[in-house]
Amino acid sequence: MMPGWARSRFLPIWIATLLLFLVSAIVAPGTTTESSLQGMVPFAAILAVAAAGQTLVIQQRGLDLSLPGMISLSTVLMTKIPAGDNDKLLLALVITILAAVVAGAVNGVVVTRLGITPLVATLGVNALLVGTVLYLTSGTSTMASPAALSSFALARTLGIPNTALIAIVLLAVIALVIRFTIPGRRFVAVGANPIAAHAAGIPVARYLMATYIVAAITYALAGLLLTGFLGIPGPLPGDNYLLPSIAAVVLGGTSLAGGAGSVVATGVGALFLTQLGLVVRALGAPQSVQLILQGVIIAVGMGLRLVPWQRVRASLRPGRGSTPSDAPPVPPSIGTRPASEGGSP
Repeated sequence: MMPGWARSRFLPIWIATLLLFLVSAIVAPGTTTESSLQGMVPFAAILAVAAAGQTLVIQQRGLDLSLPGMISLSTVLMTKIPAGDNDKLLLALVITILAAVVAGAVNGVVVTRLGITPLVATLGVNALLVGTVLYLTSGTSTMASPAALSSFALARTLGIPNTALIAIVLLAVIALVIRFTIPGRRFVAVGANPIAAHAAGIPVARYLMATYIVAAITYALAGLLLTGFLGIPGPLPGDNYLLPSIAAVVLGGTSLAGGAGSVVATGVGALFLTQLGLVVRALGAPQSVQLILQGVIIAVGMGLRLVPWQRVRASLRPGRGSTPSDAPPVPPSIGTRPASEGGSP
């Protein structure tokens, strides 16, 4: 009998990531040097932060297509409001978080109150966010990040990039809340079976609303870190994060059918994708190969939902070929007589 951790659906991504780094050291040694890893980890951390919010939405049987717009709006607000003035950085942060709360609330209202599917609802909100970005920037590049934000995003603490520390803390907090608190368990119950959760008295609509708001805040935080790390992030940097965020969730083992999920495993999936992209570029392959790999990962992950795993496991058990005729005869119950003797139970 295997231990519980060995049967976890989230274990494969840990093994795959370890194998990827071992293979990387052989086929592309330059990608595993200290300097290379120090440059790769911040991008993996930013993706992990964004993918954490996507994980929460997918656990609620949704898919958040407003992620690119929220990340892009965050980068614009964090550069345009301060305009290089560190004293206005806190104001920019507050406005960015408020914008994320509004965007998430709109997503939640449209999904829960109007009954529009998450795919369509979040796509519409993303269009509003992108339109706002284009209005604020006139389609040109954003301004430079405030010096204080860039210094923080580029700095290291105990040799670990600050972006990675932020990602680790965020993922740990979300994981602990979901696993060890009553709201967290109710959150999982709503995603697994909203009808049963409603029958049990859980306010399903409130949990869905909170999910979209928290997810939007994580996207804004990802945009904030991206702004500081890049300095001048460009007008629509969020477009590069939608497909990878979904792929990271799928790689992490979160069920696209809702319920079970792990933001920590998603974070490892983000690390896997970022390192894989680094190896692909080191081998001279074009970016198109990277996109193809991400698309294949998502397609395979969605296809695995259709596999009858219970039947597969049952067929692999010992004695799977037995039939009722192979079973030993069942003796008559105590106190009964055969029907031929005219008895009755």
